[in-house]
Amino acid sequence: MKYLAAYLLLNAAGAAPSADKVKEVLSSVGIEVEDDKVSSLISSLEGKSIEELIAEGQEKMASVPAAGPASGNGAAASGSSAAAAEEEAEEEAEESDDEMGFGLFD
Repeated sequence: MKYLAAYLLLNAAGAAPSADKVKEVLSSVGIEVEDDKVSSLISSLEGKSIEELIAEGQEKMASVPAAGPASGNGAAASGSSAAAAEEEAEEEAEESDDEMGFGLFD
């Protein structure tokens, strides 16, 4: 992701992204650069526009299921587990106040 992010930053800045420029951007923020990954990125994106890449990514993301299990109970199960987790967090907060010797509104 960091290599792609550097590539996109260069493109957004109006510079023609190249392997050297991607390496320069990454090294400027202290990231160790792996030459093989940079060259792989540059070769795979060569000749493609950012708009094409975004359109391809949106098509791929459209095929990914957005919810849990395929059964109709998936949303209900996730809602009840979220409520249980919230209750547990509240109990832990109350316990931590008790350990300190005072409550929030004492």
